[in-house]
Amino acid sequence: MRNLHVFYLSILAMLFFVQPASAQKNVAYQDGQVRISLITDGIVRLEFVPDGKFVDNRSFAASERNYPAVDFKVKQGSKEVTITTSSMVVRYKRNTGRFSKENLQITSPKKFQTSSFSWYPGLKDTQNLKGTYWTLDDFNGNVNRQTGEVLPIEDGLLSKSGWTLIDDSQSYLFDNSDWPWVMERPEFGKTQDLYFMAYGHQYKKALKDFTQFAGKVPLPPRFAFGYWWSRWWSYSDNELRDLVDNFHNYGIPLDVLVVDMDWHYSLPPRGSWTGYTWNRWLFPNPKGFIQWVKSNDLKLTFNLHPREGVKTYEKHWPEMSQWMGIDTLLHKDIKWETGNKHFVEGWINTQLRPMEKSGVDFWWLDWQDQVYDSIMPRLNCTWWINYFMFTDMQRNRTTRPLLYHRWGGLGNHRYQIGFSGDHVCSWKSLDYQPYFNATASNVLYGYWSHDLGGFYGSKMDPELHIRWLQFGLFSAIFRTHSTKAYNFNKEPWSFEQKYFKIIRDIVNERYAWSPYIYTMARKDYETAVSLCRPMYYDYPENQEAYEEKNEYMFGDNLLVYPITAPMKDGKSVKQVWLPAGNDWYELTSGTLLKGGQRVERSFHLDEMPAYLKAGSIIPMYGKVKNLNRNDEPVIVTIAPDSKQKSVNEFTLYEDNGNDKNYATEFATTNLKAEKNDNQLKVTIAARQGSYQNMPANRKFSVKVLCSAVPADVIVDGKKCEWHYEGNELTLYIDIPETDCAKKKVVTISYPQDSPVITDGLLGQIHRMVQNVSGLKQVNARIKVIEGIGMLESTGRAITYNPEDFNSRIALFRNYYQQLPQLLKDQGLKHDAIDDFLLKTY
Repeated sequence: MRNLHVFYLSILAMLFFVQPASAQKNVAYQDGQVRISLITDGIVRLEFVPDGKFVDNRSFAASERNYPAVDFKVKQGSKEVTITTSSMVVRYKRNTGRFSKENLQITSPKKFQTSSFSWYPGLKDTQNLKGTYWTLDDFNGNVNRQTGEVLPIEDGLLSKSGWTLIDDSQSYLFDNSDWPWVMERPEFGKTQDLYFMAYGHQYKKALKDFTQFAGKVPLPPRFAFGYWWSRWWSYSDNELRDLVDNFHNYGIPLDVLVVDMDWHYSLPPRGSWTGYTWNRWLFPNPKGFIQWVKSNDLKLTFNLHPREGVKTYEKHWPEMSQWMGIDTLLHKDIKWETGNKHFVEGWINTQLRPMEKSGVDFWWLDWQDQVYDSIMPRLNCTWWINYFMFTDMQRNRTTRPLLYHRWGGLGNHRYQIGFSGDHVCSWKSLDYQPYFNATASNVLYGYWSHDLGGFYGSKMDPELHIRWLQFGLFSAIFRTHSTKAYNFNKEPWSFEQKYFKIIRDIVNERYAWSPYIYTMARKDYETAVSLCRPMYYDYPENQEAYEEKNEYMFGDNLLVYPITAPMKDGKSVKQVWLPAGNDWYELTSGTLLKGGQRVERSFHLDEMPAYLKAGSIIPMYGKVKNLNRNDEPVIVTIAPDSKQKSVNEFTLYEDNGNDKNYATEFATTNLKAEKNDNQLKVTIAARQGSYQNMPANRKFSVKVLCSAVPADVIVDGKKCEWHYEGNELTLYIDIPETDCAKKKVVTISYPQDSPVITDGLLGQIHRMVQNVSGLKQVNARIKVIEGIGMLESTGRAITYNPEDFNSRIALFRNYYQQLPQLLKDQGLKHDAIDDFLLKTY
């Protein structure tokens, strides 16, 4: 108890003395009670303190006080000061004290024509674009299954009004200790600390500006973008070994093994919901288990429910008791105290640190209890747990800090990844999550991890599960999880073969996109624009960008519109909005579509609406085991472009993958594709930069989507072999040079008479292969006629004999036009013909 009294007395002392962390910069106006400072041209800090002692300590939301230089002008009138930047005009009546409607006004410049504003204190914003919420626990879609409550999603940083006010007056501050801790704000309740953001519809700029005072979004380690296996299940050492062996045997990559709460004793009198002592009934040799996990090149995280503190039955209770100055002879439980620094340090050092040293990579925190601390009434427990867990890793590890917990409020973007909680397995839940992901980017919380496939369920619906995984494919984090139910199994091999193949393909596709995903994650660190972002970031003047809530951009190049409703007659039909300014390449069908329109598109279960900007360059992987290596081969993938002449570029990012030096130690490689009539030139520039353990060599190849067969391929001045895969309509070129310090140039020349194949031919070939195979499942004795057989085998025939490309394509199109008659000639009955055509068109 003595330590508790010392702790809280120190907090009270801080109420009366605040040592500034740094001098405030860019002060445009200051009098005895008011200070107005520019953070950027679009953000102004407005402070009112009755005693004239301005606060420079960092707050929970405002973690940075060292601002960049800002270009602004100040006009000092006898009664009013006017401060002008390129994004706003601030007018304040001098020496009039507390900010109010009567003495403060901020207006927009003329350039904000479609989002002009005139703001004053007290003005309500009715057009906020929303942010996120701390959990989806128990929600079915956005409705709580227990209470019927609609999810009270919080306001975000962006508004169609073109401005946002952040009132930080109620926020706690950080002290200036070696490990900054929470402290009360001087003269709490009497001061004003406001941040006004002016941005018009420049949403991306607003987010970047926010980080100038709120801190950057950290870059998660590369492995975090791989597959996380998680299930609430009383796994034993034996069962987890079998699980991982199956991942390997079935060729499914895996990065993170999540072990839920049954790793520790959970039955009285040896355990409970909270626990820190290995359950040796299931894990007889914890050290041996962890060594085995590491030998499989996996990362390991364990679930923690810390609410009950440290009970006397825990293995390391004596050390914690001694730490807290409690006589061990008293045999006393130690209660949880969120805001007590001494308690938290002891808890980490005695309960967590031993396991971290044995190989636990990071922790899954699951705080489900009181929202606020019992001693410091405005201290959000989730926010503060996120802070001290993440920053402890920053201070005490050489690897990159990583947290897995819920959203705690503004400023928590600095401590990710998010666990969205245990939601209901339903189409409603799936339908809500794309929107939930996208709006979370409005508070920079772009790394939500959902229970893909849903948590609460009693029976697996393969269609729903696959659609959820397709959404996960193009989400920030790819993690499945579920409750304890014997028939609610998500192991890919537990599904029948036709579903298993789709699921395995989705996981492998996720890994294929990893270089692109990781590059976009770096851009999030630099620009504050999340991987999954709403359409209005790029198209703010289009009403469709606000209306299509489930449509989003995944990085800079890919538009995604997940399917969130059951199929009808074996397919899903979507009305997809494609913004103007680009043509869009539909990945599954190989169709180039014009922007500036809504199009109706249909998709089978193994297809989804995903559209690349025409001409995009996407760095991809081939088949990989996981994301731990730095030297995986990169496939430079080129999307088709209908323009005769075009230039497109992409900068590939790489770093160590899991060190803390990524801010300054990294490398980039510029990728360029130049189209000039019938010639395509792909340049892989010499790599720039360096980082620890950077490989000197990397295998590169070029992959051209929906490509005709080339007449000639030249690599670095020499004629080169190439491969054409007919079922994919894709050209592959291996590049002999592997030295990353050398430029590589690939020049592809096409015949003048190459046919246009970006009209959906790829999808037609794909569906014919599936559907003809399906005929044999209905009638194993069927004798396939020439036309049907040729439709099914066109792609394979082109692979064998690419010189026949033009003639094979022409023959396919001819037979495809005759398909209804061919099916009659095949002897199919009317219903079978209708079914075949329904699955084809």
